[in-house]
Amino acid sequence: MTLAMHAAPAADRKIRVVVVDDSALIRSVLKKLLETAPDIEVVGVASDPIVAREVIRSTEPDVITLDVEMPRMDGIDFLSKLMRLRPMPVVMVSTLTERGADVTLRALELGAVDFVAKPKIGVADGLKQLAEEITDKIRIAAKAQLKRLAVPVAGPAAGHASPGDAAAPQRPAVTHSLGRLSTEKIVFIGASTGGTEATKEVLVQLPPDSPAVMITQHMPPGFTKSYAARLDSLCRIRVAEARDGERVLPGHAYIAPGGMHMSVERSGANYIARVQAGEPVNRHMPSVEVLFKSAARVVGPNALGIMLTGMGADGAKAMREMRDAGSYNFAQDEASCVVFGMPAEAIKRGAVEPWQDNMLKVTSDGRKAALDVRLVAGGPEEPACKINMLVSTVAALHHRYDAAKATQLIYCELSTPKPQRQEAAAEVLGMAFSTYRRHLAVGVDLVIEQLWNWDVYGPD
Repeated sequence: MTLAMHAAPAADRKIRVVVVDDSALIRSVLKKLLETAPDIEVVGVASDPIVAREVIRSTEPDVITLDVEMPRMDGIDFLSKLMRLRPMPVVMVSTLTERGADVTLRALELGAVDFVAKPKIGVADGLKQLAEEITDKIRIAAKAQLKRLAVPVAGPAAGHASPGDAAAPQRPAVTHSLGRLSTEKIVFIGASTGGTEATKEVLVQLPPDSPAVMITQHMPPGFTKSYAARLDSLCRIRVAEARDGERVLPGHAYIAPGGMHMSVERSGANYIARVQAGEPVNRHMPSVEVLFKSAARVVGPNALGIMLTGMGADGAKAMREMRDAGSYNFAQDEASCVVFGMPAEAIKRGAVEPWQDNMLKVTSDGRKAALDVRLVAGGPEEPACKINMLVSTVAALHHRYDAAKATQLIYCELSTPKPQRQEAAAEVLGMAFSTYRRHLAVGVDLVIEQLWNWDVYGPD
């Protein structure tokens, strides 16, 4: 998978949506629902993917809503082609059935941003009740960072076995040591939009004897069971929906059932999963906040917290409580997130270790040190030090072009910009993007030295 270019709609214009569904009723209902939002407009509808191709080409939408089962071409086949050839944000509209859940998960693997669970009966009225959820997901999708599908995604039957190994993924052996290990470490994962694939990428790399993993992924009832089964077929650890009161064991991952909160409790020397109904927390059920709060209270320094891609701030406050209780926490970086919301909020609240390489944690002292460590630590002045050389160069250029009243552009990139920003910076500086990127990867000091050599600060 590689990043694909996708420009979010400008703040001063509406989000343009194309609705693709073989049901005329659903097309009409979705169109009316979406157009009640002041920042959304439906620029086209299509009854199948063949028609949709022309509608998309002529309207250039920001987001597509896509049905799964349609005539002439299945929604999944269309999505696969779309994400390879013309990637754009897609929100799936899937019937709340076991097959609908399986197909929807396949769609998320192919690059769909999110999905709406369409009720089996009373579809029109059911969608009206989901109006706020649908419009929110359209807004999120319009801002999402897309990934272009480079190669067809292997189906679940392929598994993650090593080359030449035709056997099923190795399962953890149940040994006498499980009771002792279960009291040591537990990994806690919170995720929302884009999290199904991000979580999969984490789990497929875990060995059979890894610590237990407890996962809260924002997902409605009926989908988490299929999601767990799919992960179970791909991973070397066992993956299943959590059951209330079951023991939390190494080599196992437990997914919070849709519509239920999951937490962890201690029973003697062991940990157990608690799955209970309740009120939504941060508008979600299951909620990451509920899981992470229990981790802080019960597991403390034996916990490892991971916040993955997602919209909003669910779990950020509790993740800080986990850190205060002694846990070690990570947040997914912005470049790989579909939506850099929940990880960003966790970072802002100080829930992530400060030495993690995330630019939101870089302090002003860190920025000074990137230029010259003596700006922070002090030390003797040297005529040839980096700061003095920079000042001398700027002063020389000022005097050189003073008569012409020329303007100097001094560019110093201390962050890790997205490819679009890198390209823009390279264009401003008048140098090849590949050269700029190469020097940026080496370090800020080399970039500055190259800029001096090229004398790009003056008008000539």
